[in-house]
Amino acid sequence: MKAYKLGVLQGDGIGPEIVSATVKVFKAAAQELNVKFDWTELPMGWEGIEKYNDPTPRYTKEMLNDCDGWILGPHDSAAYPPEHKAKRNPSGELRHTLDLYANIRPAKTMPGAKSVVGEADLIIYRENTEGFYTDRNMHIGGGEWQITPEVVVSAGVFTKKAAERIAHAAFKMAMQRRKKVTIVHKANVIKLGTGLFLNTCKEVAQQYPEVTVDDYHIDAMTAHLVRRARDFDIIVTENMFGDILSDLAGELVGSLGLAPSINTNENQAMAQAAHGSAPDIAGKNIANPIGIMLSTVMLMDWLSERHHDAKLHQVGQLVEEGINSCLKAGTMTGDLGGSASTSEFAEAIIARIGELAVK
Repeated sequence: MKAYKLGVLQGDGIGPEIVSATVKVFKAAAQELNVKFDWTELPMGWEGIEKYNDPTPRYTKEMLNDCDGWILGPHDSAAYPPEHKAKRNPSGELRHTLDLYANIRPAKTMPGAKSVVGEADLIIYRENTEGFYTDRNMHIGGGEWQITPEVVVSAGVFTKKAAERIAHAAFKMAMQRRKKVTIVHKANVIKLGTGLFLNTCKEVAQQYPEVTVDDYHIDAMTAHLVRRARDFDIIVTENMFGDILSDLAGELVGSLGLAPSINTNENQAMAQAAHGSAPDIAGKNIANPIGIMLSTVMLMDWLSERHHDAKLHQVGQLVEEGINSCLKAGTMTGDLGGSASTSEFAEAIIARIGELAVK
């Protein structure tokens, strides 16, 4: 039986609490289904600075190349020493150096979460390596120039290759769902950059004739999400717009603290919750771990497809059912109106997993 090697990067702030809770839950599900994981802890964030004087140590990146996938906890790069704050943050560094070009962020209503848009179930496919995020689209240098104390120029990079591959990823998923893709851009103003993105996505769309395609400007799209989120299925967009839209969508369907994501290429995948490190509640054992847990569910699905191993999908499904069962029963953390601590919530999920596995 293959043992899947999974990296564990706990990160900063609430990271160690929510990542540890996640690993415990997935260990329980894996045991029930006789799936073997080799959990490998690797330094990142403050731990990396303390051990290697680097928030994303070379050692960690080299070890990740030997992993089937990994969990990335949140980082608190805003608090790092100036010499590290000036570099790419750990998330951006891993996305860039490992070319994890697809950031996939679902937004789906859940039991116990107060959605302000009713029922919704959509996925945002965000191009993850270029656009206006200058720390990710330069081989060397930051991609910003301060011409005078009063003038700054920031570069945005758009390539046909990047647009093609994220578009294909989005359309392939659409074929498995409701066969609808929405392209989000700003081609009326950023005519060359996002115009290239829009036109390339439309070219890719011709290879998927069963999929219905529409497109919206980013500013209009924010209003459409608020008014009719349920109408959207797959949204594909460039880096910065995807970052903004996914945070909005996560909050609309319940809470950004519930929002999962994975970062992928053809060979690697990184589970990463959409929220930050919440240093104000770090160490209090009150953080909601659902975001990183559902991100790991997504990782299980990715691994299942890549390795043609249905049991990995079953592990993820068992955890997701355990989470939903707890929420329906009113067992939840304080941010959702409950009273469970992070560790208590994890233990409740583990108990539900045991009950579900017997059934």
